[in-house]
Amino acid sequence: MKFLDANVFIYAYYKPKRQLSPLEKQMKEHAKKIISDVSHGKEEVLMTVVHLSEVINILKHGMPLENLSNIILGLFMLDNVKISGVSKEAYFGATEHGEDLKLDPNDTLAVDVMRSSNINEIYSFDEDFDKVEGIKRLPIL
Repeated sequence: MKFLDANVFIYAYYKPKRQLSPLEKQMKEHAKKIISDVSHGKEEVLMTVVHLSEVINILKHGMPLENLSNIILGLFMLDNVKISGVSKEAYFGATEHGEDLKLDPNDTLAVDVMRSSNINEIYSFDEDFDKVEGIKRLPIL
């Protein structure tokens, strides 16, 4: 099982108004492949409701609500996708722990959830995860 960061969805689905660079195009294609593999049950992933909320908050500006709802509801229906709740205490702890890791609270929450779930790989385009000991970021471009 791998952790699935919100930015994978953003790269896969967001339609920017400007021309993408070659690297951004490559990232978008990687993101689409990850989402496709998850959607077809080829990958087992874990997310939290916080990270799912990040997806919604960004994509709602460029995607019809019905399409966004279908994506989110589809994730809940997949047996290979685990969506974890987050307590107030866990988020508070991530906020405090983030100062040590030099990560924002949501990224620290991902690390904390990964560690408590014995997961050491994360699908993310956020290079901040590269500096976290014991965490391997995929894909590395």
